[in-house]
Amino acid sequence: MTILLSTLNARYSHASLGLRYLQANMGDLRGDTQLHEFVIGAKTTDIVEKLLAHKATDGSTTIVGFGVYIWNIEETTKVVAMLKCIAPEIVIVLGGPEVSYESEQQQIVKLADYLVTGWGDVTFPDLCRQIINGPKPLMKTHIGIQPPMQDITLPYSLYSDHDIAHRTLYVEASRGCPFKCEFCLSALDKTAWPFGLDTFLAELESLHARGARLFKFVDRTFNLNVKTSLNILQFFLDKLAAHPDDPVFAHFELVPDHLPDALKEAITKFPPGALQFEIGIQSFNPAVQALVSRKQNNQKAADNIRWLIEKSHAHLHVDLIAGLPGEDVESFAQGFDKLVALEPHEIQFGILKRLRGTPIIRHTQTFGLIFDPHPPYTILATNLIDFATMQRLVRFSRYWDLVANSGRFAHTLPLILGATPFFSFMAFSDWLYGKTDATHRIAMDRLAGLVGQWLRLQGMTDASVNAVLSTDYAGQPPKLPNTPKPVIAAEHAPIVAPQRQARHLTA
Repeated sequence: MTILLSTLNARYSHASLGLRYLQANMGDLRGDTQLHEFVIGAKTTDIVEKLLAHKATDGSTTIVGFGVYIWNIEETTKVVAMLKCIAPEIVIVLGGPEVSYESEQQQIVKLADYLVTGWGDVTFPDLCRQIINGPKPLMKTHIGIQPPMQDITLPYSLYSDHDIAHRTLYVEASRGCPFKCEFCLSALDKTAWPFGLDTFLAELESLHARGARLFKFVDRTFNLNVKTSLNILQFFLDKLAAHPDDPVFAHFELVPDHLPDALKEAITKFPPGALQFEIGIQSFNPAVQALVSRKQNNQKAADNIRWLIEKSHAHLHVDLIAGLPGEDVESFAQGFDKLVALEPHEIQFGILKRLRGTPIIRHTQTFGLIFDPHPPYTILATNLIDFATMQRLVRFSRYWDLVANSGRFAHTLPLILGATPFFSFMAFSDWLYGKTDATHRIAMDRLAGLVGQWLRLQGMTDASVNAVLSTDYAGQPPKLPNTPKPVIAAEHAPIVAPQRQARHLTA
């Protein structure tokens, strides 16, 4: 038999952690299991051809398991449809968050033979054994069994040398989340479940010994258990101390209002360019937070962000979501301006999406939530924000990424924002769209020229505009002595340090 594990990643640099978990836990079937990753945008025929090249040739069963996510559902549906046309004897099994909920209405589920919802570590291998050895399961849908955490084989040895050299390595010290934010799939979790710390740290040690230097933690609540957080941070501090010329970089999701002194002390020990935090604020409006079941002490969260900016070298990405039920533009603007005043390195301006299975849909009628029926199911309008205004917010988000988050206009940006950052940038965004009729593929040279033109319209002199733009815009990301250097691991190509972070360290 042959078992193929496949998915379409959003980018080549993303290595699928989920598929590697499945492969690591195949048990007696692991030797017959292969992993084949693709990237969205690839031709359907090319993907199908490559998968069929690995089909069993002796007449035995071939199983193809697809990891299905919000970003790849449409293209994966085409792949599954074509596979079933060309090789209907292939058994197709689906899994992943996008097909784990509301599955009965999805075309891809109708095309496939079997579906595993939720946790697949145990259920997928067991289903494969039944398909291969019989009796074949009568039920199409199999609810994933959640095993004890110590029974899950960790997958990190399955990152290849090529992965380590060229791709982001995703790791997790825990699964799940105790919080119930209704826009997030983790709202369905009962709690967070940790992996054994010693075992996990041993896996990190092995990855580091093989040359890994970029680690992205996918834990929803990295700092929930401070003792565990401290141990993990100390692992990276030890590596930085032992190999200062061969630095590591770690990315964590941080709960914003939970930063005790012990954790602060550890964070202050990290040099510039080694530590990055993604912090979800989403909204500063207490009424909106209550509506979506988000528990957050706003004052503590703001104080902690301010402390991280002023007292640490950590690079901060802080998230806001537009389109939440109960939030109008004025409320969002107030939260945005409050966050701008805290001066995080990046504000990730997101637009609400209706992830399948999330409780956010309970507000649909009361708050007039209208979502795009096609992935990624972005909010189109609410009773407080009409469609046209929501599209302005979508463009704001894109231009904010190009101008503010890129780090290329660090000195120019305050001149655009003035005393009312949200509404000032909204005016700039509306003008920019009117000039370009585009939100993508705007060359940086052209963007810099447009920024200059806007500043002149606001009354700045040519000399002042030219001076500030020449200070900011150099056409290429700056190189800094205190940012992570490219790491040369034995027998590997260079690992490039995170470029956007390097840009912000210049400001």
